[in-house]
Formats: sequence, C-alpha cells, structure tokens
Amino acid sequence: MTNLTAKIKQWAVDRNLHTANPDKQMLKLFEELGELAEGMAKDRPSQIADSIGDIYVVLTILSAQLGIDIEECIALAYDEIKARRGKMVDGVFVKEADL
Repeated sequence: MTNLTAKIKQWAVDRNLHTANPDKQMLKLFEELGELAEGMAKDRPSQIADSIGDIYVVLTILSAQLGIDIEECIALAYDEIKARRGKMVDGVFVKEADL
C-alpha cells in the first residue's frame, strides 16, 4: 500500500467515512468525474490534476466502505491488462479481441 493511500484510509477512518453509506460515496464519485470532465472541456490542467486526485480519494474510501482493498483492485486490473495487445483507433486503444 502506498503511503498516501494509507493516509487516505486513515483520514476516512478518523471521520467515520469508512462505515458511511457507499451510495453517497458513489454520488460523490460522479460529482468528481463531472469536475474532471469540465476541466478537460475547458483545458484547465490544474482542475484536471485536482479532479484525478479527488477521484482516487473517493474510490479509496468507497472501496473501504465496501470492504474491498483498493490496492487489490489495482493489482487485479493490472494483471488483466499487462499482456493485453491491441492498437490505437482514432486515439483510443482497442484491445485485440475487439478488433
């Protein structure tokens, strides 16, 4: 676990967020995604960076609320993509199975 992820988890515990309703955290995730979309649409690099960080914080708390370890989620995702092959199509990576 990264040091910052551990700090986020502790921050959530200190505020009893780890036991809060995950549905509310899911709504917070969509709020942060909207801010990211706005930053992208308006070419605001600082807003984009802040939003990505906020999304990671929200996902870390959501995973704790659901009893899922965020680092395990990342490891599972990486294991799934690490050998993935494909190609770029109109600026989007398309996995080989979908070509």
